[in-house]
Amino acid sequence: MSENTQGFKPTLGLFDATMIVAGSMIGSGIFIVSADITRNVGSAGWLIAVWLITGFMTLIAALSYGELSAMFPKAGGQYVYLKEAFNPLAGFLYGWSFFAVIQTATIAAVGVAFSKFAGYFIPALEVADANIIAQIGIFKFYPAQLVSIVLIVFLTYINTKGIQGGKMIQTVFTVVKLLSLFGLIVFGFLIAARAEIWNANWADAWAMKSRNAEGNVVGGVAGSAILGAIAASMVGSIFSSDAWNNVTFIAGEVKNPKRNIGLSLFFGTLIVTLIYVAANLMYISVLPLQEIASAPQDRVAVAVSTPIFGSIGAYLIAVMIMISTFGCNNGLILAGARVYYTMAKDGLFFKKTAELNKNNVPEFALWIQCVVASILCLSGRYGDLLDMISFVVVLFYALTILGIFILRKNRPDAERPYKAFGYPLLPAIYILMAITFCALLIFYKPTYAGWGLAIVLAGIPIYYLALRNKNSQS
Repeated sequence: MSENTQGFKPTLGLFDATMIVAGSMIGSGIFIVSADITRNVGSAGWLIAVWLITGFMTLIAALSYGELSAMFPKAGGQYVYLKEAFNPLAGFLYGWSFFAVIQTATIAAVGVAFSKFAGYFIPALEVADANIIAQIGIFKFYPAQLVSIVLIVFLTYINTKGIQGGKMIQTVFTVVKLLSLFGLIVFGFLIAARAEIWNANWADAWAMKSRNAEGNVVGGVAGSAILGAIAASMVGSIFSSDAWNNVTFIAGEVKNPKRNIGLSLFFGTLIVTLIYVAANLMYISVLPLQEIASAPQDRVAVAVSTPIFGSIGAYLIAVMIMISTFGCNNGLILAGARVYYTMAKDGLFFKKTAELNKNNVPEFALWIQCVVASILCLSGRYGDLLDMISFVVVLFYALTILGIFILRKNRPDAERPYKAFGYPLLPAIYILMAITFCALLIFYKPTYAGWGLAIVLAGIPIYYLALRNKNSQS
């Protein structure tokens, strides 16, 4: 095939696109992060509120992105939207952050989660000092990290063979994990829910408390600390609900993208939000809050599975999470490389990244993404990655939605097949909530939120170096 006839082929329908949205969102978070949220807020009402706030923000953002995806139905998604609304620097800073931390660190975190739950079947994968392969300074290397890397390399290889293989994996694994999660929720309510546990959990539902690792209440949370506790809690829920926008990166491969991308964003985020809230309602109907907060290694879904399925429950949940994380990482890997491809087309990334292989996919972009994600796997710091990802990703979501206001003003006559729902009120509410979240995270969790901000700002000199290199070659 000649270079002139190469290009992305629109082969994904509305169902495929919706499965990419839902499949990229559902990874390991929903099975784990409710333990940390419960330690931060300490009550049933606030646990559900955190998930509802996150779901509300995600739905507003998805409905707002529908307008942008209809205006710019091309590969690159958010990178393109920021470039068009602001300037090439804004787009590059997103693309750089996406490559350095947003997408690659999410791939790494999901890969690490896959390995952790594979440890139920292969004890050598447990992250324990007895299983150390090597230690270099403060860095310890475990078999689990190698399994994470092998998973990422395997899925990258599959996706270099064309969109069809990635599409098939995404659709099958997303359907399986949606049905599995639905089954877990239904069986939890039908078999293991107890009225006395439910009533006890809701007895003092709106008194925010702080709990320790054993799940015991160590004090009340009042005043400005309430906002800090909510922000700290939302790190986990936002990570669990993130990657919904991945379908916009592959717009060039979606049939009728002006219609189908906006619809897939809405349907995918709505389905996942409803499932997440239902899962947490099931958790608090089966387990006392103390047991949710003190779940071993934060594995709430495992803790809840024993009353539902008995002794095999932990293994069933482990299989479910391995399926979930496998499918999630496939969607992340498939979509992410399209952003680097579009940046390279603009002369702002490695030149080779702008090439498609004989299967019409950006193979070099896939492999460099694989390398960075694999290096991040070696950090092994799941929680730290969450802090960095959540801060940076919400910051750029706010900027992108602000771009809707700018484009409405600067390009009033541009074609808009779909307009943001609830404009200007709902997009403005999202921006306010997002800025508040980022500010609170910097204040209450400064270390890794600060690192996330530093990575974004590091992109400024890199942009001007890339621009100079581009100009010198032209």
